Amino acid sequence: MNRIFSRSFRAMASTLSIDSAARLRSGYPTPLLGLGVYKNTACQPACLAALKHGYRKIDTARMYGNEAQVGEALKACGLSREQFYITSKINTFDPCSYDETLAAVDDSLQKLGLEYLDYMLIHAPLVSKAKRLDIWKALIQAKSQGKIKVIGVSNYGVKHLEEIKAAGLEAPEINQIELQPLCQQKEIVDYCKKHEIFIEAYAPLMRGLWDHAAITDAAKKYNKHPAQILVRWSLQRGFSPLPKSDKPERVVSNADVYDFEISAEDMARIDALDRGTEGAITWNPVDSE
Repeated sequence: MNRIFSRSFRAMASTLSIDSAARLRSGYPTPLLGLGVYKNTACQPACLAALKHGYRKIDTARMYGNEAQVGEALKACGLSREQFYITSKINTFDPCSYDETLAAVDDSLQKLGLEYLDYMLIHAPLVSKAKRLDIWKALIQAKSQGKIKVIGVSNYGVKHLEEIKAAGLEAPEINQIELQPLCQQKEIVDYCKKHEIFIEAYAPLMRGLWDHAAITDAAKKYNKHPAQILVRWSLQRGFSPLPKSDKPERVVSNADVYDFEISAEDMARIDALDRGTEGAITWNPVDSE
């Protein structure tokens, strides 16, 4: 990664490349583009295609059921450990205690075949406040043991981030949320930028629901696929997109976004698609307790 931006990341569009990265609040790097492997239980070919093509970040989770597949790709890719960055997530769709969280970290490391995780996130705030704080304290402990380099959260709204602050605990360095033109989560984004919490964008391809003139017109204008427009839009907005595809050829195509720049006018047209929470395609944290 020879293009690393400061943690107050505002990349000039012309400086972006597949090896562009940002520095988190702690100084630890994170590539801007990553491969999402949501529920892809045969993801080894997609991971290998991504790593061969220049992706350096893969985003998995315990609930996806494919950490072992990702691990197989990492063993086969020929890269040294410091050349790739791996995210996993603690499953909170079932209750998870402090001790269970520590055990889950060890289990993820074993499945991935790694000595440490670059990033471990709480997957969602779908347990009680007390449980969430217990899980967070366990991640802090695992980080102190060298098993995790960076800890963060996913699907956290402002109130969930504030509860960590109110408890006097180390703040997350990452918040991974749904971010795409119809659902731009401006309140959460503004909060994260103010508190130096890096924003990762899942579902950046809108699950293929991109039949909107602002997107399709841009695709025609720049001779690109709508998926490429969406990845480029996300990058130019300063997000870290995690496009997913099961097909190696699509994985490669989704990264073909560095030979053009979306104009300010076209960016504004896409920005105007925002519908707030009504534009969410996946789960939205606003009403979570």
